[in-house]
Amino acid sequence: MPITAAEIAAKLQGEISGDGSVQLTGFAPANAAKAGDLTFAENEQYFTAAEQSAASAILVGDGFTSARKTLIRVKNARVAFAKVLPLFFPEPAFAPGIHPTAVVAASAQVDATAHVGPHCVVGAGVKIGPRAVLRGGNHVGDNSTLGEDTQLFPNVTVYPGSQIGRRVRIHAGSVIGSDGFGYVFDAGAHRKVPQIGGVLIGDDVEIGANVTIDRGALGPTVIGKGTKIDNLVQIAHNVVIGEHCILCAQVGISGSTKIGNYTTLAGQVGLAGHLKIGSQVTIAGQSGVMHSIPDGEKWLGSPAQPDKRMKRQLLAAQQLPELLKRVAALEKELGKKVPKKS
Repeated sequence: MPITAAEIAAKLQGEISGDGSVQLTGFAPANAAKAGDLTFAENEQYFTAAEQSAASAILVGDGFTSARKTLIRVKNARVAFAKVLPLFFPEPAFAPGIHPTAVVAASAQVDATAHVGPHCVVGAGVKIGPRAVLRGGNHVGDNSTLGEDTQLFPNVTVYPGSQIGRRVRIHAGSVIGSDGFGYVFDAGAHRKVPQIGGVLIGDDVEIGANVTIDRGALGPTVIGKGTKIDNLVQIAHNVVIGEHCILCAQVGISGSTKIGNYTTLAGQVGLAGHLKIGSQVTIAGQSGVMHSIPDGEKWLGSPAQPDKRMKRQLLAAQQLPELLKRVAALEKELGKKVPKKS
């Protein structure tokens, strides 16, 4: 459905420069935009490309002017970009009801506005809230809860006793509440420690594809509200993750580690068990963390260290070949025998 540039500006609390009545029917990058499209530019390079494109309007921050294009100026172009996309690409609508192929226990409570798709299994005592969506092939174990507007994408598995908040999105193939990795060595064999805790996921969490979140051994594994988890992340038993954290792809967190609020773990970060990672911490990609980290610090490396210390070590390591040459030359000059390479 077409929408005018002026209407978009009003929704974004922005301002129009140029023809506000121009009709916009889509959103596209500058190199693929056509007439009727809105495009986006947050720096001079992108703006130059957008001005030369066929797009009918450009979404920009302050400081840009154009004699050729209608501009929608906003305070923060990237935030506005996230807000405007759903106007052109709305989420698919799912009709309330339960698909004939779904198996729903008699004791389950499924809100009348919820959607349970094909080949889903909903266990005994499960509670599914208003407008929740199970897209298909989902298994929700006994006594689990899904809050309002929560979505399970295809083939998500929720083990018994998991508590999932409101507006949570869990992408395809993820497993919530599988057994934690707990064993004791007994009489020459590894004896399984029963995992009887659960998983507690707060509101507005998004979990990527093929993520595994283990249930706690006793108490719950906890994911705080607003936290975003990328694909292929492993979260072990009794981990507690605070609010509004970012976990990038292939992060692995060992058991009983606790993470504060607004902390970022970049791709392939690994955390040892029983650590305490503070709030507003940033850990660089591929770091291996063996020690607890106070609030607000930046760490990197493997084993990880505070970033300034590790950067000094990396710079020093780069100078080692030249330093060895200089030492060898000095030893030769002083008449000392240079040791042969082994």
